[in-house]
Amino acid sequence: MNEKTMRIILSGFLACVFLVSCNAQQHEPVAKKQNNNNTLLWQVSGKGLAKPSYLFGTFHLMCKDDIHFSEQLKSAIKNSSELYMEMDMDDPSILMSGFLYLNMKNGKTLKDLYSATEYERVEKYFSDTLHTPLSFLQNAKPYFLVALLYPKMLHCSSPTGVEEELVKLAKENKKEIKGLETIQFQASVFDSIPYEWQAKELLKNIDSSQQYKNEFDSMLIVYKDQHLDEIGKLFSKSEFGSEAFEDLLITKRNINWVTQLKNIMKNESVVVAVGAGHLVGNSGLISLLRKEGFSVDPLENK
Repeated sequence: MNEKTMRIILSGFLACVFLVSCNAQQHEPVAKKQNNNNTLLWQVSGKGLAKPSYLFGTFHLMCKDDIHFSEQLKSAIKNSSELYMEMDMDDPSILMSGFLYLNMKNGKTLKDLYSATEYERVEKYFSDTLHTPLSFLQNAKPYFLVALLYPKMLHCSSPTGVEEELVKLAKENKKEIKGLETIQFQASVFDSIPYEWQAKELLKNIDSSQQYKNEFDSMLIVYKDQHLDEIGKLFSKSEFGSEAFEDLLITKRNINWVTQLKNIMKNESVVVAVGAGHLVGNSGLISLLRKEGFSVDPLENK
């Protein structure tokens, strides 16, 4: 597997996935609030915080031309100390570790998880559509391989992740990028989900590729329109969703992040950039932080 393939997998499922200035600088508040939830940018304040911190919802794979950052988000990054992401996407070891943790445990292979006819369908799709021999990915966790299908759903030849573009912006502002999780932890989450179930999901994506593309397009539209409530609704009813493992993939991770952020935000102003799906709902970061006593307010993000 080449580096480009690994980056797509990490962007699709591990980015998921980011900031300490080298210079002393003045912290200016980002305070253009709005009266509705149609925004990806939120300010966290109150409960004794000396300076506000910020939440930003990302989308793990988009066309580069569709990614635009508002002046208010740029200001938040400029005036914050650090950028936190799901993982430290600026760490070269993440990419190398990705190769190590991509594979299933106990020598399991994709052929072990499918009947002969099912495996043939998966193999044909990877060969004919993705132009990637499945023999190179025999031991890979099936759910990670779903990420390789996403670029085919985009209407461009140069997909990138919002996280990747945020990393560039953070570097321009000489910010340190940090992660709320390690790749070892994220790999362990997917090891906790039965490989047989993952294999069925991969095959379902392949057999219903047009339906999934339509859903992906709908998600992309509401994300670009910043309709956060609609994002929550789409995730809850979507075939893309993993309702059976929502507690493992979303809820428990969000709770763990809030536990970390309560301590992090005491000492410094940070921007937290994670998948937009992690912000919404009763177990989303916005709701959980409010339950902890913080004020979490929507900001203009145009």
